[in-house]
Amino acid sequence: MFSTVIFDLDGTLLDTLEDIRDSVNRALSQFGFPPRTLEEIRRFVGNGAVKLLERAVPHPVDDETFRALYTAYDRDYTAHQRDRTAPYAGVLPLLRTLRERGVHTAVLSNKQDNVVRPLCEYYFPNLLDMATGPADGRAVKPAPDGIFYIAETLGVPLSDVLYVGDSEADVRTGLAAGVRTVAVLWGFRDRQTLENAGATIFTEKPQEILEYL
Repeated sequence: MFSTVIFDLDGTLLDTLEDIRDSVNRALSQFGFPPRTLEEIRRFVGNGAVKLLERAVPHPVDDETFRALYTAYDRDYTAHQRDRTAPYAGVLPLLRTLRERGVHTAVLSNKQDNVVRPLCEYYFPNLLDMATGPADGRAVKPAPDGIFYIAETLGVPLSDVLYVGDSEADVRTGLAAGVRTVAVLWGFRDRQTLENAGATIFTEKPQEILEYL
C-alpha cells in the first residue's frame, strides 16, 4: 500500500499544451522567429521553460537575446496560463478519492515554482498536500531531488511513494529516486517513447491509478 502519490503536472494532471504554445509563439514573434505547431511544442516540453525555449528557437541566439525571449515568454505565460488549460477528464475524481482514503498527494513539476503553486491552488483546491517546482537549488527532473524533498517534507519513506508522470523525464526521475513509477498514456508522449525511457507500468485512465495503491 502506498501512502503517498506524487504527480507530474503538465500532461499528467493538467492539459496545458495550448496555453504553452500560444505563449511561446507570442514570445517568438516579438523576435521575428516563426511560430511553432502544437505537435512541435508537445515534443519540446518536459524539461522546464529554458529547455522549451532553447528547442523552440530555430537557431542558437546570443545570451542577451535569449534572456529577453525568456522574459517575454515568462511574462506572457504568467498572464495567460489559464486561458485554455484544464484538468484531464477523471483527474479531479481521482484526487478526491485519494483524499478520502487518506493518501498524501503532491505535485512535482519542472515549471517554475512560482507558477506551479498558483496553478495547483486554482485547479485543485484542498486536494494536494503540497506542490513544488525547482526551488532552493534543487535540480530539475530527471534528477530525483524533488521526490526526495517531497518525501522528506511529508515525512514518508520512499518505499511508500508512487510517482505518476507522462514524459521521459518523469520515468527517469522515478527510476533515479527508486520509487514505483506509473507512466500515463493521455499526456504529451506516446507509449513507445515512454518504454524507451524505461517505463514498465502504464495507465490509460486516471482512475486506474487506484489499482496500483
